[in-house]
Amino acid sequence: MADSTISHTTPGLPASPASEAGSLDVQPGGDAAEQFPVLQHKSKGRQRLLRGLQRISSSQSLRARISRPRASSAPYRSSASTLSCVSLASTPSPFGQPSSSSSYFSFGDVSTAPTSVAATPGVETPGYDGIESVLAVRKVDHPVSAPMTISLPTEIKKRAKIFNFWDTIPNEIKIHVLSFLSPKELVRISRVSKRFHELCFDGQLWTEFDASKFYREIPAESLTKILETAGPFVHDLNLRGCLQIEHMQRAQRLVAACHNLYSTSLEGCRNFQRPTLHTLLKANNQLVHLNLTGLPAVNNATCKIISRECPDLETLDVSGCKQMDARGIRFVLESCPKLRDLRASSVRGFSSDADVATAIFSTNNLERLILSNCSDMTDDTFRTMILGPTPEFDMLTNRPLTPPRKLRHLDLTRCSRLSDNSIKSLAHVTPHLEGLSLSNLTQLTDSALDPILASCPNLTHLDLEELPHLTNSSFTALSRAPCSTKLEHLSISGCDSVSDVGMLPVFQACTSLKSVVMDNTRISNLTLTEAADMVRNRSLSPPSSASSSSPPLPRTTLELTVYDTPLVTWTGVLEILSRNSEPLMARPAKDGVVEIGGGGKGKEVIGLRCFHTWQMTVDEHTRRVLKGDLGGARRVERKWAEYMQAENEMEVAGGWRRRRRVTATRAVLEEDQGVHQQGHRGRGRGRTVGCAVM
Repeated sequence: MADSTISHTTPGLPASPASEAGSLDVQPGGDAAEQFPVLQHKSKGRQRLLRGLQRISSSQSLRARISRPRASSAPYRSSASTLSCVSLASTPSPFGQPSSSSSYFSFGDVSTAPTSVAATPGVETPGYDGIESVLAVRKVDHPVSAPMTISLPTEIKKRAKIFNFWDTIPNEIKIHVLSFLSPKELVRISRVSKRFHELCFDGQLWTEFDASKFYREIPAESLTKILETAGPFVHDLNLRGCLQIEHMQRAQRLVAACHNLYSTSLEGCRNFQRPTLHTLLKANNQLVHLNLTGLPAVNNATCKIISRECPDLETLDVSGCKQMDARGIRFVLESCPKLRDLRASSVRGFSSDADVATAIFSTNNLERLILSNCSDMTDDTFRTMILGPTPEFDMLTNRPLTPPRKLRHLDLTRCSRLSDNSIKSLAHVTPHLEGLSLSNLTQLTDSALDPILASCPNLTHLDLEELPHLTNSSFTALSRAPCSTKLEHLSISGCDSVSDVGMLPVFQACTSLKSVVMDNTRISNLTLTEAADMVRNRSLSPPSSASSSSPPLPRTTLELTVYDTPLVTWTGVLEILSRNSEPLMARPAKDGVVEIGGGGKGKEVIGLRCFHTWQMTVDEHTRRVLKGDLGGARRVERKWAEYMQAENEMEVAGGWRRRRRVTATRAVLEEDQGVHQQGHRGRGRGRTVGCAVM
């Protein structure tokens, strides 16, 4: 440039006087504007040029052109001399105007900014022109030990690290989470990893093993392997119906693994071998509940092992074990003082062994005694069980002086040899009785049942099916008995002598009923109406304290079964349906408090089982009621009533036509018979044939 030059500094060369002074060289006695008029016009253009050069200076192409190393912050450079930082501070213009283009680069503590825009005319620095004459670059040597990269803050490092929540929680919490899974789900997720396999087969998760829910979906070998792995931890084992455990070796592997059982059920495992069963009993002397229903392997020797190895036994079920008799039960009763529940249906030998009855009486610990289908049990045997071998009676009241029995549930179904003489012994000695089943005792009459009902205030379940000699007087006594308010389940199926006279007082007094079976009886529509009224009155209760925005849905609280009852017609069924579909109603109570249906629990409805031709309509009506669609239920009810009325009218009209047709035919035949008696002429014979054809 002829007029002026730009002052600059270069590495390794001394600075020019103009750059050290930091100002323009002006001739004495002259004005700068007059001496350098070109600079005034080109000031803005130079500023734009310098700003552009500033932007270009940060690009890699320019750095490569001037062979300048990258900054030390670049992680991919290993050079020790790098650019440390860039400063964009501005210096004032020598003409008094601020110049934003007068930036400088700071390398360490050395400033290389151009300190003047123009130099003294005629002074030039050889060897530098263009961009290299504008920028001044200096290398700063860093020590070798200085870090080549800048580390991230600690917060960013923690945020960038992958956080595995499952690995951080304690094993106790993991086990608690996995405890909500079913055995089938545990086996599936055990395939995720070795760690999951260890957790899924932890002993705390396999204290209960119920294979009755999925035994059809799992192969026998897989079931055996699971029990081998989890067997030492299983306390409650249920193999009900598992026919897979039929191979001798599989059963032996199972028995070898399970030696900490407290409760086990082998019901339905018909091919379970006797030696394997005995080994299982000997290895688990802490058994409390044992179910061996229907196992052919059970015999009296098995009962001896149970009495010797399981002294803490509380529940024993040997129903249907045909290879044993009552002597095996005696072994268990004499050696297991904690036995509370004994189920021995279809077991033989009670009549031949009187010691069994004496053992049952002597223990007096049994709360549940199931002796159904023991057809050889006699009156003397049962009296000994309840009253003892030599009972004593009060001379004034004729009541036994026997200590009260602890029985709560007694089942004597199909013990056909029992009669009133033995059943009467239950009166006044079973005050805790809650469930009583006397079905199919064909010799039972009202005289035996009345004292039992009067002396059992806690009775909730009463099964009196197929008792032909039972009459309405027994149910009238039931309505006056102290157990009437607690009775929940009543079955009188097959009692064809029971009618509305006996059942109306029952529905009026027994307000807690939940299930009543009345098929094959002589009840009528009146009993159904009384049952519906009882349920509606039971629904009327004070409003609940917890208010809800929407009323709860209806719920079924009484199940009625009226199969094969000839006196129940479609009008009685329609009465039940109409009561079910009526909305909740409020009425004032005696004490002035308004009673609202349901008491906050929803409307109570009746579930009805009736003739199969009506059952589909009843089920659809009940489904809509339980869903809350009372309008739809009433439409079904109305349509069905119209259909039944039309059908009845058609039957009546059809019957009238049939009766008229029969009467006309009879008159014609009588007339023809009279004509035939008058003579045997062909005309009369032809007339008779013609009338018959007509």
